[in-house]
Amino acid sequence: MRFREAVAKAAIAGDRLKYRRRMSTRDPLVVFTPSGKRGYFPVGTPLLQAARSLGVDIDSVCGGRGLCGRCQVLVAEGEFAKHGVSSSSASLSPFSEPELRFSRRTALAPGRRLSCSACVEADVVIDVPASSQVHRQVVRKEADVRAIELNPVVRLHYVQVQQPDMHDPSGDLRRLYEALESEWKLTDLVCDLSVLQILQRTLRAGSWQVTVAVHAAKQIIGVWAGLHDLSFGLAVDIGSTTIAAHLCDLQSGEVVASAGVMNPQIRFGEDLMSRVSYSMMNPGGAALMTGVVREALCGLAVDVARQAGISHEDILEATLVGNPIMHHLLLGIDPVELGGAPFALAVDHSLTLRANIIDFKLHRNARIYVLPCIAGHVGADAAGMVLSERPDLADEMTLLVDVGTNAEIVLGNRLRLVACSSPTGPAFEGAQISCGQRAAPGAIERVRIDRETLEPRFKVIGSDLWSDDPGFGEATTATGVTGVCGSGIIEVIAELYLAGIINQDGVLDGRLSARSPRVVENGRTFAYLLHQGAVEMKITQTDVRAIQLAKAALYAGIALLMERLGVDHVDRIRLAGAFGSHIDVKYAIILGMLPDCDLSQVRSAGNAAGTGARIALLDSTSRPVIEALVRRIEKVETAIEPRFQQLFVDAMAIPHKTATYANLRKVVDLPAPKESSSQSQTRGRRPRRTDTPNAD
Repeated sequence: MRFREAVAKAAIAGDRLKYRRRMSTRDPLVVFTPSGKRGYFPVGTPLLQAARSLGVDIDSVCGGRGLCGRCQVLVAEGEFAKHGVSSSSASLSPFSEPELRFSRRTALAPGRRLSCSACVEADVVIDVPASSQVHRQVVRKEADVRAIELNPVVRLHYVQVQQPDMHDPSGDLRRLYEALESEWKLTDLVCDLSVLQILQRTLRAGSWQVTVAVHAAKQIIGVWAGLHDLSFGLAVDIGSTTIAAHLCDLQSGEVVASAGVMNPQIRFGEDLMSRVSYSMMNPGGAALMTGVVREALCGLAVDVARQAGISHEDILEATLVGNPIMHHLLLGIDPVELGGAPFALAVDHSLTLRANIIDFKLHRNARIYVLPCIAGHVGADAAGMVLSERPDLADEMTLLVDVGTNAEIVLGNRLRLVACSSPTGPAFEGAQISCGQRAAPGAIERVRIDRETLEPRFKVIGSDLWSDDPGFGEATTATGVTGVCGSGIIEVIAELYLAGIINQDGVLDGRLSARSPRVVENGRTFAYLLHQGAVEMKITQTDVRAIQLAKAALYAGIALLMERLGVDHVDRIRLAGAFGSHIDVKYAIILGMLPDCDLSQVRSAGNAAGTGARIALLDSTSRPVIEALVRRIEKVETAIEPRFQQLFVDAMAIPHKTATYANLRKVVDLPAPKESSSQSQTRGRRPRRTDTPNAD
């Protein structure tokens, strides 16, 4: 038996034992995804009641009487090692009479329950689908404006084919080849069988005038009677949290439609290693995750085609990027080898496949191009980021960071490039933060704290007004103030530091409770009351620690690359990804997520991975470029680097234990070092530092 399999079986057995012991001493644990919110509730608590007490967004208009069906949730099945939970349909009460009545009117999909009627019986993981959320997740991966050279791999060719006669015994396909060679100089062509099967009737329907789609000037993949001018491609970025798709006209290069969805794999784990763990601990788990992400891709293809007024059959080509675990799961490869050293990829080079091989419902003969991966945990999304930003063409030392549950980092210039991944975890996206949530209308995304009064003001997604502006209450009536998303979390922690509410070690100063009612007791420590409304939002000491751990992991990965290149500064920084695109870079540096840099040279790169996918879609000459470039990039493995731990410890301080941040100090007055308040003043000893986060 392989060691990893033995460990997995031992973990399952241990989790089951702990599960039985816990169940005899405490209330069941309910974990809601994708929000990541969790809590303990007495047996018999309705799921809707549990969700509302935690601030989980679930729709209901019938008052919980099982009539509207809008509060549907999905029970996750299997072992969830991260939560120490074994979840199944048996974790909830049997179907109630209201559910049975509703299902007779409208069939409930397998695994779905009405949260107003289903009650907690044991530990359970519950997924709240987008259709059941009042405030839908904002998928912030728009297509960036970019000049891209147009040279698509699929081209349409209109030809006049010689009709057969008794004196020329050649077949219709041969005469089609001859027409394409004569009119378009295309030679040595081959033809898909499914095209050949419809060729004769198509030629005759078009009176021997047809439009032919040719892939890479070699493969005939489509034929239409007469003139056909619809040729589209799809660029897809498969993130661990969100999936974004951009539909492009292959003849003009224009982005004609975009769409995004939450990655449905979230219900199997918020971060990447949780999904690897789910695959290890649940037979068939990898296949289940493969199925749901492929289904999501098909839904996106239909969505963007509908927006553009075309059929998904008009999509002739697709390019895909994603981190290694998303990459492997999409291809139907179990990612278990990525769960431990040496983090071996099944394949790292690019792939060109028929779309139907992965059940991607585009044109029947559409091809997909999957960009190459760089190394274990630095994937095709990082390759797309490199293709978008091209640090290899510059003299300046450029830092590229795709911030997500697993940060992918590339550093270098035209002389040398190095890369690593860093285990930031889901805290930056709002998960595991007491008042955190994913980006959605009503989520706090901007925060300022008055240095004298310690009073906060904030903005929420969906409104341009600050909370102290006239009309804010009316403007946010529809959404309310529901939680704090990633960009808001970064800003509130940085503002707490600038206001002196937390010190450089991240410790909340309880002495300030005498000065402001915003600093409140929270068990043995203190918290900062950000908002008092339907849901009380406090920034706790545990929240601060979670962000410190995440930002320290990110900074330590960057510092490790700087040491590898022997540089003490970077000239420019580009932040990629949905989260990186919406944080204020000044606050990211105040917090110490990034090394010091001239702020004018720090900016968002937008959805750089998705832009790289679009470049590969629209310019076929870019494909060999990125394939060669990723082979030049040197991979640094943080998990085995002895210096990583020390760099991590130094980076726990805000902004950093030893770095001077001279550029930042030119524009921001950083507070002087401040001693931690005594134990008596913080109502108990300082919470112990938790372990470094698991690699994603």
